[in-house]
Amino acid sequence: MLKRKNGDRADWKRVEKRKYAQKYLNTREFNGFINLLNTIKVTQLLITHYADKEMPIVDNGGMWLQQFPLEKKYSVTTMFNAEGKIVQWHIDICLQNGFGNGVPWMDDFYLDVVVLPSGEVIQLDEDELEDALSRGLFQKTYMI
Repeated sequence: MLKRKNGDRADWKRVEKRKYAQKYLNTREFNGFINLLNTIKVTQLLITHYADKEMPIVDNGGMWLQQFPLEKKYSVTTMFNAEGKIVQWHIDICLQNGFGNGVPWMDDFYLDVVVLPSGEVIQLDEDELEDALSRGLFQKTYMI
């Protein structure tokens, strides 16, 4: 099942206090939406585990800078900790990016790639992609 994710993450109950800004850009290099979500106060941390690493990706004072390029099949989120240091880059492979109800969104297409500041690259959700292929939800040729 594809997951539509809104850029403002208004559905996150864990974020008690936030600041949010977004901007539409149409330049030679980029056409789409960029937004910044500052999670000023959270009720519960969101921690991701990669092998032997724990990565807090939603914490008090953290920020997510998201890029939603229109007519592209990806979205990039740069996640910062409260000190302004990059925690990770998260690249979502998308069916599409769009804009509706005043916010940018993406239709997440199962497969994600994470790049850590060390340069390590981690592929996520490959099992979800394989499951969707095996159930005939789409064909490999559709992905090209």
